[in-house]
This record gives sequence, structure tokens and C-alpha cells, in this order.
Amino acid sequence: MTIFERIIAREFPADIVHEDEQTFAFRDINPQAPVHVLIVPKRVVTRVGEASAEDQVLLGSLLLTAGEVARKLGVCSSDTGFRLVINHGHDAGETVPHLHIHLLAGRPLSWPPG
Repeated sequence: MTIFERIIAREFPADIVHEDEQTFAFRDINPQAPVHVLIVPKRVVTRVGEASAEDQVLLGSLLLTAGEVARKLGVCSSDTGFRLVINHGHDAGETVPHLHIHLLAGRPLSWPPG
């Protein structure tokens, strides 16, 4: 089991900000911005590049959840903003092989990243 599966199963503590039938969102333990939330599917999809057509609804649900979490946390307005990041593989900085979206906000985010 990955750390995310253990968090979803409540075997490992987390600051949970959202949960529904398909998705789970919690604050990152090593935040890279004042707001740094991880949004994960409850069903394991290892990486976005390994997702299939069968995962289409779940992938859409992850993005809708990201918007909902951003609104809930007050970072989705014309005066603020947020960034969504999905890493795939070692070179991208992926550390947990369980698809997840990083929602980053709370400060100006430079471009290009990393």
C-alpha cells in the first residue's frame, strides 16, 4: 500500500480537506506554498500516463474536486489563483506512485516552474 492508500484508509494521519465517493484531498506534509493540498483518487491509478479510457470519469472528477477545494479554501477568485500540478515519474519529481494533483496557492507562483 502506498502512503496515500494508508491515509485514505485512516491508517496514517492527515489534515483532510475534502472527501467524496471517488476522491480524497489533504494538506501536504511538506508544503511548497501556503496552500498545498494533494487531491488523490480513492481507486489507485499509478500515474496519469498510465491511465486508460476507463479512467476518464475519475480523471474528470479529480479536476472538478480541485476546483471545489480551491473555492472552499478561498483561493479561487479574481484576486487570487491557484496552480494544479501532476508529476509523472522520477524526472518530474514524483515520489508516490499513486496519481495525485498538487493544488498550490497562497502566494504568487513563478513561471516557468522548477
